[in-house]
Amino acid sequence: MDTEPSSFLASLRFAPDEQPIYRQLVDAIAERIANGELLAGERLPPQREIARALNINLTTVTRALSVLQQRGLVEGRPGRGTVVAAKRGGEEQSFRSAPTDESGLIDLSVNRPATSAYPEALAKILPRLPRDKRFPTLQDYQTPEGPLWARSAAAAWLAPIAGDGDPGRVLLTDGAQHALACVLAAVTQPGDLMLADAITYQGMKALCQSRGVELRGLPMDRQGMLPDAFEHACAHGRPRAVFLVPSLHNPTTVTLPLERREAIIKTARQHNVLIIEDDVYGPLLDERLPSFATLEPELTIHVSGFSKCVAPGLRMGFLASPRALMMKIAAALRTDCWCISPLSALVGTLLLEEGLIDDLITQQKDELRLRQELVRTVLGRFDVQTHDTSTHAWLHLPEPWRGPLFVRVSHREGVGVLGGDAFAVGRQAVPDAVRINVAAARSREDLRRGLEILAGLMGSGQLHLNDVA
Repeated sequence: MDTEPSSFLASLRFAPDEQPIYRQLVDAIAERIANGELLAGERLPPQREIARALNINLTTVTRALSVLQQRGLVEGRPGRGTVVAAKRGGEEQSFRSAPTDESGLIDLSVNRPATSAYPEALAKILPRLPRDKRFPTLQDYQTPEGPLWARSAAAAWLAPIAGDGDPGRVLLTDGAQHALACVLAAVTQPGDLMLADAITYQGMKALCQSRGVELRGLPMDRQGMLPDAFEHACAHGRPRAVFLVPSLHNPTTVTLPLERREAIIKTARQHNVLIIEDDVYGPLLDERLPSFATLEPELTIHVSGFSKCVAPGLRMGFLASPRALMMKIAAALRTDCWCISPLSALVGTLLLEEGLIDDLITQQKDELRLRQELVRTVLGRFDVQTHDTSTHAWLHLPEPWRGPLFVRVSHREGVGVLGGDAFAVGRQAVPDAVRINVAAARSREDLRRGLEILAGLMGSGQLHLNDVA
């Protein structure tokens, strides 16, 4: 089916003082593909017709369609011109949770532990489980909040950062993503507005889409969300909540300064906006700033877990919530899965009670320091955002590279990375950047080889301008 020029072009509007016109055209077409206005197989109007109807240069249209083709959103068909491409699992690719087993690929696209410390600790704990007094309860359902003994251990560990050590304010989940899903189920309705950084954790994007919640990205710089932008969005809209990754932000590695945290809290209080604080990377910092949950406990739902600092396979996440919301969140968890696995809860509890969690985190941080030093050595001449103990780095691509093409070419050359389009919210400009998960490489030598391949590609962009492999 062909797209009628009048229906397709009539609603397009450009703001000359914002981003370049070709970028605005790219975002406008991408948005219509995402929301179903343009379906797979539909033919776009000829380039000259688009240029004439929108009163823009033909080269602007050509450049926009080239970017869309690089992203895999459109494709050229002999005799038909440019058509909307069939979906090839793009959302699945951008939200893949497990490392690939593809032969010959150094996969730096998915977070995983940098050491084998967790399996080694687990091997010591498992033989002792039958002698633990809580072992017989593992065959039973648990309360949706999680067993009290596990919540008590988690509350004590969280106390310096969030909460007051009261297990009544802590709920256990199957990882932080599960916690976020339960929070959204409890506090949002379809059509609600959620605010976030313009570049944010792709898991929240998927959750909002699945629940019909509008996720709106706000401007940010290299210190995180701009407080003025948050205040403007609250004053001119009615957001239900704001989602933040304030420590070692995913994907940019930024840690939100204290003054910005306080400014955001001030606005949240004025407009009664909930703060959903995803702090899964916080335990990796040597010096931690006061959390939103510490600064404003009555408006903050603090989410954390062991997936990033210990091992995702442990599947132990937790949240500290205002008391007024605990029952709603627990009810959402009960509806979702009845209760978490008590086996995971017992393993995590023993690690906490015996002080092994902190040892495991220290080992991860020590390894991350060595790996981040490799990042600085190999990629230091490029624009790369990182931190000594971050699991990832955020690499800004030089001209003429565009993110989707770089991702495809690097994969072909044997390195998997995740492009900026996976993290961009709504119609925000897609950053020409990639996330590099330094902890994902099976060894430091693999990481070095992968980084050297990426560095080589960074300097050879002109050779790949027409590469659509």
